[in-house]
Amino acid sequence: MSDYASQTAEDDFNRVRTREVFQRLFHALRPTSQQLLSLNEVKEVIRPKGETYRGMDAVRIDRIVGSEGRYRDFNKSFLPRHGYLRGRWTSIDRAHLLDVILPPVRLYEIGGVYFVRDGNHRVSVAKAQGVYSIDAEITSLNAEISIDPSMTQEDLRRKVVEYERKEFLKRTNLHQLIPEADIRVTEPGRYEEIEQHILGHKYFMNQNLEREVPFRKALISWYHNVYRPIATLVRSEKLLSRFPKRTEGDLYMWIVKYWHELKQKYGPEYSLQEAAYDYTNRFGRPRFLRRFVAWLSLVPHRILEGVRAYLPRRKRP
Repeated sequence: MSDYASQTAEDDFNRVRTREVFQRLFHALRPTSQQLLSLNEVKEVIRPKGETYRGMDAVRIDRIVGSEGRYRDFNKSFLPRHGYLRGRWTSIDRAHLLDVILPPVRLYEIGGVYFVRDGNHRVSVAKAQGVYSIDAEITSLNAEISIDPSMTQEDLRRKVVEYERKEFLKRTNLHQLIPEADIRVTEPGRYEEIEQHILGHKYFMNQNLEREVPFRKALISWYHNVYRPIATLVRSEKLLSRFPKRTEGDLYMWIVKYWHELKQKYGPEYSLQEAAYDYTNRFGRPRFLRRFVAWLSLVPHRILEGVRAYLPRRKRP
């Protein structure tokens, strides 16, 4: 029985490695869709507010979506990605086949899904064997964002940004005060930075005044005198074309910070327009690259037209 279990475990590993290779090839155009989530990267995005020890419980295998330290060793289906994992993986599988009771895995729970602290190979074997749930020692990380097991890192980032936007609008009442304002960003944490900009503007407005300026008045002043001039410049000069998949809000954050640095270096007379152009030329995608990408998108069409030119023309009936 022991020899049979050993050989079966070897065969099982060969089978799951083959599945992983096929999945990698099938998703070659979108490799990130098959990446196991990294707990540390998720924590950077969600920023949990503390943790709670929950003790022992049975956890559904399909709710385990990532790992604390071994996220590069397994894919999103917890299939092993490397041959050097064979020894540990087959020993766990052999124990499973012989009904050996293994210690519980250790998991972090965040947003309704789980990340492996200890026991990645045990989770991988359990998933490969079609096990429904696994005994686990659980610590919960307190978060306000729920995570769907199918989410990629980019999906999660977008969800966090949208959540932060809703909270920002709720706190500032921006839409009611300035209905035309539509400030959007693409990275977590930027709405909080924008709120700090507004509070900084409010601080300077309060200088030499006996009564404190209300937040709503500071917000309106900041939007019309600080944000809108930069957003208008970005739009009129078409600077976003140099920063694919970014927004006016993103460029506002980058340009205003860069402008502050340049004013410290060259003096307070350094203009916003100069700062915007300098930032775009230094960090934006080169114009020739944009033209090349546009030309490249036409290549298939031109090839097709060239092929058609050599094909015999059909005579009209």
